[in-house]
Amino acid sequence: MTPEFSFVLHFLNSIFLQDDLFGLQQGPLGSADPLIKGMLPSALGILGISILLNLFNAGVRRKLVDRVKLKRIMQETRSWQKERMAAFRSKDKERIANLNKKSPYMNKMSMEMMQMNMRPMMITIIPLLLIFYFVLPQMFAYTVAISPISLNVIPGDFFQLTCTAEKVDGEICKQENELYFWAWYFLTSIAFSGIIMKLTKTSMDIG
Repeated sequence: MTPEFSFVLHFLNSIFLQDDLFGLQQGPLGSADPLIKGMLPSALGILGISILLNLFNAGVRRKLVDRVKLKRIMQETRSWQKERMAAFRSKDKERIANLNKKSPYMNKMSMEMMQMNMRPMMITIIPLLLIFYFVLPQMFAYTVAISPISLNVIPGDFFQLTCTAEKVDGEICKQENELYFWAWYFLTSIAFSGIIMKLTKTSMDIG
């Protein structure tokens, strides 16, 4: 799995962890009176949980994904794409026509590759949601770290990682740029997923 695709999967996972998506609780995830108190213990706790869940994902991936087949498909599709781009640059119409004949087959291979990559996420998303909705909100406060800058790079309220000045209320957000606990999990997971995939030999990056 390439780092780019890994980021996409983590992003999709994180979408389910925001606010009250399934009506399981009111407002952002977290507790006003958490079991683990203090930002440093909370940040370290979330870090440990993100590493454990990444290891769990890697284990599921090793069991479900035929890595040899996936790597072969990735090499084949990438080679075809490079050859097709070279043909377009050289304006070789005959070569382009021949390569276009393989398009249905390559589209099928790309779809199969996506299904192979998505299958583990479809299994791990259920325990992930159960943990995040029923366990972690009791253990951690709404925010567990402070960023030196705002990390809300996507416009609007859809995907906010840090508290905005408007949301500082002394309860959920005590100061601007505090990181929501699910956002800290998202960032630490991205940071460690590549390392864990290499250590567990579940990375499919062919360079």
